[in-house]
Amino acid sequence: MAEFIKIYPDNPNPKEVRRVVEILRRGGLVIYPTDTVYGLGCDITNTKALERIARIKGIKLAKANWSFICADLSNLSDYIRQIDTPTFKILKRALPGPYTFILPGNNNLPKVFKKKKTVGIRVPDNSIAKALVEGLGNPIISTSIRDEDELLEYTTDPELIFEKWENLVDAVIDGGYGGNVASTVIDLSTYEPEIIREGKGSIDIF
Repeated sequence: MAEFIKIYPDNPNPKEVRRVVEILRRGGLVIYPTDTVYGLGCDITNTKALERIARIKGIKLAKANWSFICADLSNLSDYIRQIDTPTFKILKRALPGPYTFILPGNNNLPKVFKKKKTVGIRVPDNSIAKALVEGLGNPIISTSIRDEDELLEYTTDPELIFEKWENLVDAVIDGGYGGNVASTVIDLSTYEPEIIREGKGSIDIF
């Protein structure tokens, strides 16, 4: 059964953050808040944890299109091929924020993602997600927690999320109510920025 861990977004308690980071390090699955909807994630370097998420989602790991949650733009070169100045300016303007950017991946991607030409990168404007990534020392995978309710696509109440997911994951963070609009997805892997999905982030800045 999962742990239910309260972390206040205004001032994340380092002790509670470390508790979640240890769960991630051990290959655990964690549900955590972002600046959009709650996300399900794990350490991107842990293949077994990635396989667990793929099973939960009912997809093959090789076909998964999950985002990498990063703390800031400084780690981009770890997984992304060198990008030009206009592209970097777009990222700098929009992040941290409710955007997912599709960028060309490089040879340092974890083994299970080696065949992917592109990866989705997120730098959420959320102190809890940022603290987890910084504590772990590398990105966390993010895939949205969807709801079967036809009216509400994403569950926003952490207690309801815990009720539904407590036997599938290792920890659920209560970071307050989440949003119910997913991130705006923009493809920057080609010559012109292409909007793949319009979500919470305004497209006017592009």
